[in-house]
Amino acid sequence: MALDIEVLKRSRLIHLCLAITFFTSGVIVNVVQCIFYLTIRPFNKWLYRKINWYLCYTIYAQLVSLGDWWSNTIVYIYIDREIFDKHFGKEHAYCIMNHTYEIDWLVGWMIAERVQLLGNCKAYAKKAIQYLPVLGWAWKCSEFVFLERNFDKDKEVINRQITELSEHPDPMWLLLFPEGTRFTPKKHEASIEFANKHNIPPLKYHLLPRTKGFIASLPSMRGKVPAIYNIELAFHEDAPVKPTITNLLFGRQTEAHIYFDRVPFEQVPNTPSEQEEFLKEMFVKKDKLRESFLKTGDFFATSGVERVEPFQVPSRQHSIFNLIFWQSVTLLPISYYLIKLLFSGELLYFSIGAGIIAAFYILLNKSIGMSEINKGSSYGTGTTPKKTL
Repeated sequence: MALDIEVLKRSRLIHLCLAITFFTSGVIVNVVQCIFYLTIRPFNKWLYRKINWYLCYTIYAQLVSLGDWWSNTIVYIYIDREIFDKHFGKEHAYCIMNHTYEIDWLVGWMIAERVQLLGNCKAYAKKAIQYLPVLGWAWKCSEFVFLERNFDKDKEVINRQITELSEHPDPMWLLLFPEGTRFTPKKHEASIEFANKHNIPPLKYHLLPRTKGFIASLPSMRGKVPAIYNIELAFHEDAPVKPTITNLLFGRQTEAHIYFDRVPFEQVPNTPSEQEEFLKEMFVKKDKLRESFLKTGDFFATSGVERVEPFQVPSRQHSIFNLIFWQSVTLLPISYYLIKLLFSGELLYFSIGAGIIAAFYILLNKSIGMSEINKGSSYGTGTTPKKTL
């Protein structure tokens, strides 16, 4: 029986069914979001944000279910349990995370789902993403911070959007990857070269953080966002299953280790120069944690960081029930009409049915490709403009 399930998880037909469910339900939700954005938000932001929480949740939870239920990914959380129980999911937080893996954002969502905050996960994102169906449109309707990677243009957007996000009625996490792009050896070489050129101590396992966006965000948060979460995510390098979207889609279990350091906002300095050093010191700590983990399998063995024991928080069943609901609503009727088209005996109808299936298959592969490290942006390789975040 176990073997049959593993074969099922590797089936491209099943993957196609998941894609049909996600993209179809996502567009349906996008339409609802757009209607509410135009009709409710101008008159009652509080009500709109309450409703939009659930609309975002129903999209994000489908992806979370891939990690929690389809692949049974294990997540070990490193933070004082008392701090976790007291604050996580109960406050606004500015999340500073390393950008190393294809699924680092998804592991963050899995944690957010466990503390019932998934619908209010926000992030800084490239402006072009807002034009992409499903996630891009959902984020556009959810007050994400969309940037052009030109600080002269972005600083006004940051101030406006952070002010908006800080006023959310429910706890909100705002995610920033200060490295600006996902870590690769080529980008790391460029980062080291930049550090040496400017007499900055290079980082061994991270790219140098870009500080302007971080600093520009702080004034609008002060007094409204209680804490910054310094987050370091790591996977064992010798693990048989690598942390990729493809492996999750094939139902292959991975094991994530995620360290949190909750820093009260009162500890953040007031001047830009001190804030820049504050962020750099956070990354020095990240580098020590990562070096210790990669060499010993333990964040604390050689890092000098105070040890906290890891724990797991059980997955909630909401995400899998959400997926089943959308499969019932979208997959069953679409499958029925596709079968009718394919077996209609008419070449035109057959071509339409085959074209629809091909379109979903292409969307699936394109979405996976966008997350792959070797297909990431060239940002951070020395080819970017000078005035960036």
